[in-house]
Amino acid sequence: MKLHRREVVNELLRDRGELVVIAGLGSTAWDITAAGDSPLSFPLWGAMGQAAMMGLGLALAQPKRRVLVVTGDGEMLMGIGSLATIGVQQPANLTIVVIDNERYGETGMQRTHTAEGVDLTAIAAACKFKQAITVTAELGPLRELVYRAAGPNFASVKVIDEKLPLVLPPNDGVLLKSRLRRALLGNSADVLPEKP
Repeated sequence: MKLHRREVVNELLRDRGELVVIAGLGSTAWDITAAGDSPLSFPLWGAMGQAAMMGLGLALAQPKRRVLVVTGDGEMLMGIGSLATIGVQQPANLTIVVIDNERYGETGMQRTHTAEGVDLTAIAAACKFKQAITVTAELGPLRELVYRAAGPNFASVKVIDEKLPLVLPPNDGVLLKSRLRRALLGNSADVLPEKP
């Protein structure tokens, strides 16, 4: 069974509170925006393959906050080495969720390697993620990983390969960076460090 991506992301971000969310390039950025834009959301517009590493950096810098990366299978395949780095670093507050439609949605819906049997969950497990699951139906275990379980955690969510209307987040990089810094750091975000 496969799920509908927007329904998955809506449920994942329901009552998200202070959860920091990084979205990979393309459809997952539109999915998190469709679920409701937030200063604690950081959609990547042009850094394909970097969502997991961005999430790792935030998780290490903000160890008391839970950090979620929502990305696609194509983007995760491009940054596959990041899973090994996350496994070595072991951030307890980080979860990676791959919305896996087995397609490269931004370039014409060509089949990805996951359509040919590459198992991202098995790769994450081999990279020492605390929990690595594949989700095809019930979303309760997925919410448990994101909001409560000690990480690093990984989930591949199998979804239908549907084309959906775009719900574009802001595309001003300075705005996105500034609002995330303010959401994370409060008033201290506006204080510039002294030059050495």
